[in-house]
Amino acid sequence: MLDEALKGEIQTAYRHALEGLGLTPRYGQRLMIAEIARTLAEIEADEDGKRIGDEHVCVLEAGTGTGKTLAYLLAALPVAKARGKRLVISTATVALQEQVLHQDLPALKAHSGIDFRYALAKGRGRYVCVARLDQVLDGGEENPTLSMFEQALDSGGDDFQALVKAMGDAYGNGRWEGDRDSWPEAIKDEHWRRLTVDHRQCTNRRCGHFGACAFFRARRDMEQADIIVANHDLVLADLSLGGGVVLPDPGDCIHVFDEGHHLPDKALNHFAYRFGVNAGLRWLRNLKKSLTELNAALGGQSTLARLLATLPQAIDAVEPRLGEAFALSHQLAGRPQGLGDGEEFHQHRFEMGRAPDALREHAASLVTLFAEFSRTLESMADILRESLDPEKHTGLPREAAEAWLPLVALLHGRALEAHALWQAYSDVDPEGEPPRARWLTLERFGGEPELTFSASPVSAAHTLAKSLWGATFGAVVTSATLTALGRFERLQERAGLANRYRYQRLPSPFDYSRAVLSVPREAVDPADREGHERAIVEFVEGLDKQEAVLMLFSSRAQLRAVEKALSKDLGKRVLAQDRVPKRELISRHRARVDAGDGSIIFGLASFAEGIDLPGDYLTHVVITRLPFAVPDDPVGATLAEWIESRGSNPFMRISVPDASIKLVQACGRLIRKESDHGRITLLDRRVLTRRYGRALLDSLPPFVREIDGARQ
Repeated sequence: MLDEALKGEIQTAYRHALEGLGLTPRYGQRLMIAEIARTLAEIEADEDGKRIGDEHVCVLEAGTGTGKTLAYLLAALPVAKARGKRLVISTATVALQEQVLHQDLPALKAHSGIDFRYALAKGRGRYVCVARLDQVLDGGEENPTLSMFEQALDSGGDDFQALVKAMGDAYGNGRWEGDRDSWPEAIKDEHWRRLTVDHRQCTNRRCGHFGACAFFRARRDMEQADIIVANHDLVLADLSLGGGVVLPDPGDCIHVFDEGHHLPDKALNHFAYRFGVNAGLRWLRNLKKSLTELNAALGGQSTLARLLATLPQAIDAVEPRLGEAFALSHQLAGRPQGLGDGEEFHQHRFEMGRAPDALREHAASLVTLFAEFSRTLESMADILRESLDPEKHTGLPREAAEAWLPLVALLHGRALEAHALWQAYSDVDPEGEPPRARWLTLERFGGEPELTFSASPVSAAHTLAKSLWGATFGAVVTSATLTALGRFERLQERAGLANRYRYQRLPSPFDYSRAVLSVPREAVDPADREGHERAIVEFVEGLDKQEAVLMLFSSRAQLRAVEKALSKDLGKRVLAQDRVPKRELISRHRARVDAGDGSIIFGLASFAEGIDLPGDYLTHVVITRLPFAVPDDPVGATLAEWIESRGSNPFMRISVPDASIKLVQACGRLIRKESDHGRITLLDRRVLTRRYGRALLDSLPPFVREIDGARQ
């Protein structure tokens, strides 16, 4: 139970924070603090601090204006400190991460009376490798073969050399901490790739620059922190490495997942595999060309010489098998001659994720070949790492090991990725469990054809249940939109959240009767594409010239068609997504509103979430179409087939609940503060004519309803 001392500490900190920040207490915020504190404080632990029991997660839907960040920080931090745990705050977007780091945590530290340290956690790839930077500064350009593999074939030109010199000066005198995000200008990807390393290429403590390493310097700061700010991708990446590699061991952490509705999709991306056949053949050919250099540099070490001697045969075995996979898959995709004239893209998905027997058998042979390849490269990388240790006598000069380890580690990573993809194609999915989605993509890159094999789980539930919820000491999942059609079942199904966890929808502080939800006479069924576009154009033409409007489209094609059909004068008021950068678009919109002029934003799905235009900056949200997912997504289509095969209706079980979440998010753009008001217009008549329409409307906040011009 939450003991009185801890309860008093949280209440006092909350009172001080409200007074210091000039905030008014909110009922939903108080409920959220109480629920989180109760859940975390009631977790039982053994004498070693390891969790006992499995009622350690609470899932809280808290709408905009609840004050979620302050609530979970005030509730979780005192409990974490009392239990000897670290608090990991994970967000889905950079914008929220920066808000937590630069606004919420400094404010909490200044006003709550709680003493704590906090740090930002980023992956290794966000930091410059000082060894590489130093290598380029000294004129000893990286190994040219490595550059070739990283597709940075040129020297980088004067701009790269100028960038490196500026970085060296800034890092050397302490003006820059070595992370990409804090560099004052955008850095080209091809330049950054040459200045950073992944976990396989990094030599850790064996590196001569370890003491000055930007990544490990940040790690040392993180080790002293009570609160670690991360993102979902980093947490999932750490878990995929076994946990406790970049972040602390999950059993020693309390996790808070803000924007928690993104977690299942992020997890799916982490456990998906891709392999481009021509890209694979290219790096194999590059390796073959480099064998002379590799033998000259490393062949003096007997074990390395023996391993290098096996590579020509391994490459010769893999290359024809990949060529056969290329030809076979073109046949399976119905494009035996490749893409036709003018055709840039073709996707072929295997029904129920089942690869044909011929392809599955072919994949099995590639699994064996890439397993041997991976073992050889791993053994080579291990010897090179040992050669960096002055206490180990491998017979290879440190300089040679230092120069060639990045290349060997890079190749090892690529071989492992190839092995994982072919393993996913050769495996037979277990009976009764959701299958993997498997599909082929034919496309052109720079005029060259490419065939990409892809495989992905259709659900991350099992992985998250085992690797995250089963491993963490305690967790909070929160967002403004966690329920679908008013229930948590869809999130539970996607995120592997057990029924026994705590679930609660917190009351909103907003008066939603200040907004009108309208389905006007102009709303038509989008099945009539031309009629729907005409209706949208007519509706836009009739908008008040002073309105601040956000129009949300479900497809780029329709957005462009409507934009093109508008009168010239009205077109000048439209700010369309992708015409200018998002930040610039929002800035122009605000400037127009400040000047007393109307402004209309045309946006796609990404504008239905994360756009914050309070007050007069947004008085009308127009949703052109119910936000059902595009049906050509291979992962979603495979899951739908599997659900249908088990006697369920995938449209009602997946499509409608997911559309409900997106619809709530879109409507949520309007009311951002207690004083906000305005109108939401839905130009899709299906919400009135289809049986699922009532469920979608009922899942929305209690706006005033207006149907065909009549108030309900």
